[in-house]
Amino acid sequence: MAEPIIEIRHVSYRYEKENVLEDINLTIHEGDFLGIVGPNGSGKSTLIKQILGLLKVQKGSIKLFGQEINRFKEWQKIGFVSQKANSFNTGFPATVFEVVSSGLTKKLGLFKFFGKAEHHKVLQAIDSVGLLEFAKRNIGELSGGQQQRVFIARALVSDPKLLILDEPTVGVDAKNVQSFYEMLEDLNKKFGITLLLVTHDIGTISDKVTHVACLNKNLHFHGNTAEFESLNISEMSEIYGHDVHVLTHNHDHHNHGGTVR
Repeated sequence: MAEPIIEIRHVSYRYEKENVLEDINLTIHEGDFLGIVGPNGSGKSTLIKQILGLLKVQKGSIKLFGQEINRFKEWQKIGFVSQKANSFNTGFPATVFEVVSSGLTKKLGLFKFFGKAEHHKVLQAIDSVGLLEFAKRNIGELSGGQQQRVFIARALVSDPKLLILDEPTVGVDAKNVQSFYEMLEDLNKKFGITLLLVTHDIGTISDKVTHVACLNKNLHFHGNTAEFESLNISEMSEIYGHDVHVLTHNHDHHNHGGTVR
């Protein structure tokens, strides 16, 4: 069996008097593509911040690559892509190549010589997200979806074992969302990168991810895609605490999908 990359045990978290997470137990193995879904305010971002070491664990424990998070030092093993679209300055004067190469700074050090091997690695990362022809283009000239791919390439250039993406399709045109998720699926299957994706879009991801976790303060469901697909509408509504509007997607082998509003 694949090694566990993230082990979350009995994690709870509260802001002042409000419980945001309650007794979360979750294991993510090497090679998994996990989609975490849940309504706004369900604790998804809080959980991600704890995994990234941005919030201290209040109760319970988190292990990364077999090590307690407070002793974990190999952060280069983890890449993170946030909701870039709302905050990135599209007038920033940098090419796609320059933005992606900045992802090597942590690994090489700020003043380390940038040689032929590093140049090749940057081009490989750009190619892996399907943007090689745009390598010399200014990032401000790209669409929201293309810009988000650039930031994924920037995270990939330092060879992470785990890539965490927090609502990466915010600001991506609806027509490009499907190809964006197909690109993530390729990264998982072809390159063996473990992916943790926070999303609202249940229907679009259901035939891309290998596992789904439904979070709403508690972990209401965690299983493989087939188990998730077998949930009925009332079970989904119970998880979300309100009626779920389901959009059926034209997947040959799936009987339902949905977007939670």
